[in-house]
Amino acid sequence: MKAAYDLLIIGGGPGGAIAAKNAAEKGLNVCIVEKRPAIGTPVRCAEGIGKELLQEFIAPDKKWISAEIDGAKIIVPDGTALSLESQYAGNEVGYILDRKIFDRELVWKAAESGSDIFVKTRAIAPIIENNSVKGAKLEFCGNIKDVKSEAVIAADGVESKFSRWCGIDTTIPMRELATCAQYLLTNIDIEPHTTVFYLGNLIAPEGYIWIFPKGERSANVGIGMSPRRCAVGNRPKDYLDRFIANNFPNGVPIEFIVGGVPVCKPLATTVDNGLLIIGDAARVSDPLTGGGIYNAMYTGRLAADVAADCISVGDCSKEALKKYDNAWRNSRIGKSIDRNYKIKEFFITLSDEKLNALVHSISKINLKEFSTFTLVKELIKRNPKLLFELKALKDSIS
Repeated sequence: MKAAYDLLIIGGGPGGAIAAKNAAEKGLNVCIVEKRPAIGTPVRCAEGIGKELLQEFIAPDKKWISAEIDGAKIIVPDGTALSLESQYAGNEVGYILDRKIFDRELVWKAAESGSDIFVKTRAIAPIIENNSVKGAKLEFCGNIKDVKSEAVIAADGVESKFSRWCGIDTTIPMRELATCAQYLLTNIDIEPHTTVFYLGNLIAPEGYIWIFPKGERSANVGIGMSPRRCAVGNRPKDYLDRFIANNFPNGVPIEFIVGGVPVCKPLATTVDNGLLIIGDAARVSDPLTGGGIYNAMYTGRLAADVAADCISVGDCSKEALKKYDNAWRNSRIGKSIDRNYKIKEFFITLSDEKLNALVHSISKINLKEFSTFTLVKELIKRNPKLLFELKALKDSIS
């Protein structure tokens, strides 16, 4: 490990890897440090991503694709299913990844581009000089080393300790840190090319249960819900265990993970002097679905581009790096996060009866393109009162 780099990246997930590859290709001297002993583990993700979104960054490879998805299904409490076939499912169809292999592929590509990679290496404090982040103190197997850099990208996930140490308020309101649990189940009967989402206050209050196929008879089966609805006997694992007992009684669990996903608004700022924050660390996962792979890669690439420009002119001030913050907020991703936050805040208030009625109103239609936006547009078209309810919600949380 060198004593100094142009760019230091804290975290070796998809966002950090894409940032490193991009920056190295622009001629920067780059280092990624990952606190875990192996890239890609443990997996704390349902592993789904849209086809077109993925292909912005990397060509699909069968070695890290567990399943190809060509349809989606939403099931409401009374059992009514809204099915979206491949010709109508648009960008929501895609792939279920094997993140253990996928994440390593991205990091290998970063290494091939010239980045240094160090695992089991933890950032324990930022180096601050003249009120600017200038690297980090790193710990590896009990040894501590100062590593200087012109800028640092914080890609350290939902915990994002590094950003907090740099003085950024990373607080997530407790009710907006979705509590998640997921089994990888095998020996189950599923539709191997369809993702399924179950809604309802009795099975997943203020959240949903998902089934993401990982093969012909295997799937990620998980739940995300608000912690304010948790209680003894009604933790996410309890809800999920009951669902599996009812739907997959012969399922064999071969993996179990838990974690938190931010479903809040993004950080008030994602830059500071010498610092850029990306992915879950920046709270840019989709607040409605919790999906974050694409958003992490998008913000990672953008942060690398801005960092490279700023480093080239010797100005990594907050004002100069603000170009990154402004760019993602004004992008399609930023607008989608803003919109989906408002939609999320509305949908978590719905009773099971209202969920049933809404899906009944559109269950017979074919959407030319399925996305959150088009789905909500169709709901409003058939339920005009929704427009006023959503506007009232927007006014109340503005």
